[in-house]
Amino acid sequence: MIFTPDAVRRIANLLAEAARAEILPRFNRLQAEEVRTKSSAVDLVTDADEAAERMIGAQLSAWYPDALIIGEEAATRDPALLDRLGDAPLAFVIDPVDGTRNFVAGLPAFGVMAAAIVHGEIVAGIIHDPIGRNTCLGIRDGGAWMEFEGGTSRRLAVAPPDDVAKMEAVAGVGFLSEPMRTQVACRLARFRSTTSLRCAAQEYRLAVTGDCHVLMYNKLMPWDHAAGWLLHREAGGFSAHYDGTPYRPTQRSGGLLFAPDEASWRTVRDAVLGDGA
Repeated sequence: MIFTPDAVRRIANLLAEAARAEILPRFNRLQAEEVRTKSSAVDLVTDADEAAERMIGAQLSAWYPDALIIGEEAATRDPALLDRLGDAPLAFVIDPVDGTRNFVAGLPAFGVMAAAIVHGEIVAGIIHDPIGRNTCLGIRDGGAWMEFEGGTSRRLAVAPPDDVAKMEAVAGVGFLSEPMRTQVACRLARFRSTTSLRCAAQEYRLAVTGDCHVLMYNKLMPWDHAAGWLLHREAGGFSAHYDGTPYRPTQRSGGLLFAPDEASWRTVRDAVLGDGA
């Protein structure tokens, strides 16, 4: 299935509608009973996550009745959904509120993400910023662009390659095991700066707008990365697992490293991971 710009734009509008209807009215207004923990004290879900996922999933099912719909919250309840992702003729993965911890804390760094996947290949990706009221859209082999309220748009492009010491990176070591965790933490000082926004949606947006050079992740749930991976690829960037193999949304381990191009990816990998990969 080939997704046209109009088809991807229709999904983007759906994400924006869900944000207006179910997410923004709850921002900075959450009550204690509307926030719950999942796997740990820092793994949160709110009424906004669940309501937005229901709205997005229901409309996608109406448009694409045969599609497999995998929302983060649905997959938390039924992990077997993820086992069907690689074989599905058409699937959508949805992160209704990426950056839930920020959302709960009242920080305006969260987003809504969706990706279309055909037989295990990501074919479209959308990241909506409810606060900025703009959306990044990408189509496999069709480019990536940002659309703003009012109808204006611009093409997306990653930052140009540079020396590691001049690069800015989004990276964290929280999901790495020792001794790799300590080794990588020390080597991150080789970048000009490193940060973490606790929100993949906003971190991917930094990369595809050219506002950072490197992204590094170790936990690879498809709703966190499928849309951003496609956007980064279509914005001209290069990414791969730590061992250099291509990313697929069915792969949930092996880490994921992003850079402006393949040559700088190899330089960054050697600088940060060395033999640890």
